[in-house]
Parts: sequence; structure tokens; C-alpha cells
Amino acid sequence: MTATLLPPATARAHRDPNVLRWLGAYTASTLGDSVYYLALSWAAVQAGTPTQAGLVMSASAVPRALLMLGGGVIADRLGPRRVVIGSDAVRCGAVLAVAALLFLTSPGLWPLALLAMVFGAVDAVFLPAVGALPARITGTDQLARVQGMRGLAIRCAGVVGAPLGGLGVALGGAPAAFALAGALIAVSLPLLVSVRVRDLPRDGTPRSALSDLRAGLRYVRRHKVLGPLMVTIALGDLGFVGPLNVGLTLLADRRGWGASGMGWVLAGFGAGAGAAPLLLAVRGRLPRAGLVMGCAIITGSLAIGTLAHLPALPAAVGTAVLVGLLTGLSGAMCGALLQTLADPAYLGRVTSVSSLVSLGLTPLSMPLAAAAADAWGTGPVYVVSAAVCGLGGVVALAVPGLRRAELPG
Repeated sequence: MTATLLPPATARAHRDPNVLRWLGAYTASTLGDSVYYLALSWAAVQAGTPTQAGLVMSASAVPRALLMLGGGVIADRLGPRRVVIGSDAVRCGAVLAVAALLFLTSPGLWPLALLAMVFGAVDAVFLPAVGALPARITGTDQLARVQGMRGLAIRCAGVVGAPLGGLGVALGGAPAAFALAGALIAVSLPLLVSVRVRDLPRDGTPRSALSDLRAGLRYVRRHKVLGPLMVTIALGDLGFVGPLNVGLTLLADRRGWGASGMGWVLAGFGAGAGAAPLLLAVRGRLPRAGLVMGCAIITGSLAIGTLAHLPALPAAVGTAVLVGLLTGLSGAMCGALLQTLADPAYLGRVTSVSSLVSLGLTPLSMPLAAAAADAWGTGPVYVVSAAVCGLGGVVALAVPGLRRAELPG
């Protein structure tokens, strides 16, 4: 598939039809993902035991982690637009095939596990390509706004996807929910085909995929800002994911808040996290983005540590809003800095490293957080998690190039 050359952008991202087509495609695909995960969990629970359902839900993690770095090489070699279109087409076909199979028969868990593994393998190339695409559809001065718009799409999909998936299950069971997910992903395909991209010059030197992978890892390691930024992302996610996922459930139970109280805390976090990309999309330019990011991470870590010591639910909800705002802002700026600081020719591989650091390491924090909370209580776990998260902010402030990094706009 031949890419269409993109002339220099003259409009701001939120007024650029090319960016808006990309945003519509990304939103539809992400919304389809949200519906798919709900449909998969529902179908797995109905077809097997809770343990078997958990294994099905986690089946995508292994191929995604193992293939992620290779996916970055593919995105850079073939071009992110082509890879994103191909990935969405495979995901759409796989989901619709399982929907048809479940409609016609009751095959058990094996097609669900196979679908999860296919999704994980496709994600390994999809995620790096998605990260590399914005730099080819707009100018450098609009990348921060595009990252903010992307964050809004993710939040929108998270809020709308679950009710949509639940509606699909209520109307026609898991087959209807899978069909809905496939239809939403299918919507993204014509929009992606219509997106114009900027081709990058090639030096013409033939290289193997392994050489490209080594070159990408070497590029990240030697870069004065991207290397420390990866450390910041890893520490920030390690200190945040455990308390939010496992720790909050235990905290709500021990405080007597119940499921509704936990829902209010999560809603507060979601409200704050949703406001963060909106601010970035509106503001765009940020002269001292690295400094702001480091301060946001450190302040957010203090709020995380405070959350476990608040007995009143309203105070916990207010603190969760602050945590969501600060972590959402720092996360959006991490993504925007990756976009603006990395050479576009390496963006697929750079994104694959950041995705592997985040998706590969953060799941480890959940069983560790659960075991530690069971042994010592939730308070110490939140304090340790806050310290790990805050250490990421310290790294951001300690590295001069990262501290002085800017987001043009």
C-alpha cells in the first residue's frame, strides 16, 4: 500500500481534517478494544471456571511481551500506517470469526484463548505503529496536542466501552458483544486508509531485522533524554499500577467503603485523568515540559501515599481526583516527549521499548502489592509505591536534558 505524501501542516491539530480522520479511526478502534475485553471476560466466565477465565484473560500478555520489540522494527520498516491498517484488519476478522463461531455453537474456551493470543501478538505490532504514526500526520509543533487528543480518545473509550459491551451482552450475549467490537474496529479501517502520511527518507542500505532492532535499542540507550525517560516511565508505572488495581480493592474493603465507595474513588481518578489530556490538547506548547512532568510525578506520588491514610470517603475521592490529574498529566507529557524528541525513523522501536517497559513490568507490581498488603497492610504498600513512583520524578528532575525538554506548539 503506497502512502500519500503529506504537505506541511498549516492548521492546528484539532482543526486539521487529516488529524481528525486519524483521531476518529483511533477512537473507533480503541472503543472496539474496550467492548472486546468485556465480551471476552463474559464469555470466558460463562464457559469455564474463574481460574480458567483468568488464564484466558491473561493469554494475550505473553505474545505481546515477547514480540513487542520486533513489532517496533516492523513498524519502522514497513511504515506505521500500513501496519496499523493491517493490525486492525486482522483484529476485526478474528473477533468477527469468534462471534460467528459462538453464535453457531458452544465450542468452549479454546477459541477464546486463541483469540486472546492473536490479540496479544497483533498488539505487539499495533502499539509501536500507533506510537509512530502521529509524527507522520502532523508537524512537530502539534504533536503535544495530538497526544492530548489521543489521551481523550482513550478516556472516552474507557467510559463508553463498558456500557456498550454490557448492552451487547444484554441483547444477544457474548456473540453480539463480539460482533459489536468487530464492527467498531471495522469503522476505523476506511478512516485509516484516508489518512495521509509523510514519507521518511531512506538511506538505501539493506539491513536485517535484527540489525534494525539493535540499532533501535542502541539509539534509546545512547540518547541523552530518551534513556532516562524510559526509566521515569518504568518507575512511575511500577509505583502506580499496584495501588490503583489491587491496593484500592483491599483499601475499600478494610475501610468499609464497599464496592460503591471504590467506584467513587475510581470515578474521581477517571475525572482527573480525563482532564489532564484535555489540558494538553488545549495548551499544546509547554516550555519546561520535563520540569513540569517531574514535579507532577513527585506531587502525584505524595498524593498516592496519602490515599491509604484517609479514613473518610469524600477525602479519598478528592485525593483520587488529584492523583488522576497529576499522573494523567505526567503520562501524557511522557508520551508527547517521546513523540517530539525521537527521530521519526526510530519512533516505532522507541515506542516498542516504552510499551514493553510499561506493559511488561507493571503487571509484576500487582501480585507483589497484593502479597505485601496481606502481610503488612495497605498503608506500607502505598508508602513504598509512592516512593517508587516519586523516584521516577526525581530521575526526570536530575537529568538536565530531560528537565529542560520542551513541547513546541
